Amino acid sequence: MKGGDGRPLKRFRWWNLFTGRSLFYLQLAGDGGRQVEYAIDVRHWGDSETGEGRAHLYRDGRHHAESKTPAVFPVEGGEIEVAMSGFGVKRCHYVTGDGAERQLVPDARSAEGRRARLERDRPGLSRSIGIISVIVLVVGLGLNLVQVLEPISRIPPVAENVGAFESPISLPLWLNIALGAAAAFASVERALRLRYNWLLDAGGN
Repeated sequence: MKGGDGRPLKRFRWWNLFTGRSLFYLQLAGDGGRQVEYAIDVRHWGDSETGEGRAHLYRDGRHHAESKTPAVFPVEGGEIEVAMSGFGVKRCHYVTGDGAERQLVPDARSAEGRRARLERDRPGLSRSIGIISVIVLVVGLGLNLVQVLEPISRIPPVAENVGAFESPISLPLWLNIALGAAAAFASVERALRLRYNWLLDAGGN
């Protein structure tokens, strides 16, 4: 982690939806009870200068610190933890000294903010989308596992000790591609809600 340069926080613009930017906020009580606003600005695809994924901490609208992800920023009463997966932000939480934690609030204009608004305004639809995402990932994981087992079981040492496995499923290439695309969309949808499971949501760092 290194100190910030004091530059002002840029507003989230509509085109940032397509440039891999996430923006989250946290209100804390500072010295003398004054409210302090922190912002975490995450660039998924890396900064233009470094080319690596980084998280930037702003304090009252000014650049305060930055770090490669996963990142930990000390703040009043605890720290802000930021981590990425291959599909977006998987963690952006304030953790107090006694271990209590809460997720930061996404900017209303960001993809995460729009997904949070859908969950707030249409909870039934939001819940259905979340369930479908899990089903897609579980089905994709199961089908891939079954198809991968066959070539692995034909490796001579494995075949000698375990025996060859013949997959009952052989999907055409186009269907495998379609399932892969559906799984990617499902993982992105889960990332917008900061949901992450090491088995379902591959590609974490």
